[in-house]
Amino acid sequence: MAIQLPPPGPGGFAPHPEHRRRGRESGRVLVLNATYEPINVCTVRRAAVLLLKEKAEIVEHSKFELRSESATLPRPVVIRLVTYVKVPRDTHRRKITRRAVFARDGWTCQYCGSRANLTVDHVIPRSRGGTHTWENVVAACRPCNMRKEDRFLHELGMVLRKKPTMPRERIWVLVATGSVRPDWEPYLSLSA
Repeated sequence: MAIQLPPPGPGGFAPHPEHRRRGRESGRVLVLNATYEPINVCTVRRAAVLLLKEKAEIVEHSKFELRSESATLPRPVVIRLVTYVKVPRDTHRRKITRRAVFARDGWTCQYCGSRANLTVDHVIPRSRGGTHTWENVVAACRPCNMRKEDRFLHELGMVLRKKPTMPRERIWVLVATGSVRPDWEPYLSLSA
């Protein structure tokens, strides 16, 4: 019976199996303010630096460890800053992106519920005085967006599934990582 080795990495050496990435979400750490409010998502490396400089503490960790020649550190999943950091409340208001709108709206058309061919639509068309704000932008499938064109909803008898609002912190985690880890849930639901 032959033993199958992993393909050689750079320099001809085979990487150790534990050194491979353990999924996309494994490289991210949820950062909480001193008040346990979620404020950011960072890399494991950045989290380790904050921990070693004693600017943060581990709240949740995984079963894996980070190792150096002289130290071992539990692999952080959620960290909390030791001192409070003032976060401007309007920082996310300016970041209206397609991905953020889709994440806020659950990747579904806000007119028909379709999940295919999503675009961004202004509820009150910009050509008719609508603004580019969170309260006026929704995810819409291409057929609904083309049907609506630059008209008001009442002119077509169309109805929104839910009123658009500025997203909560959870959406920014989804935008940054693509998913929310189950062990982050308690900290994100506290801020909702």
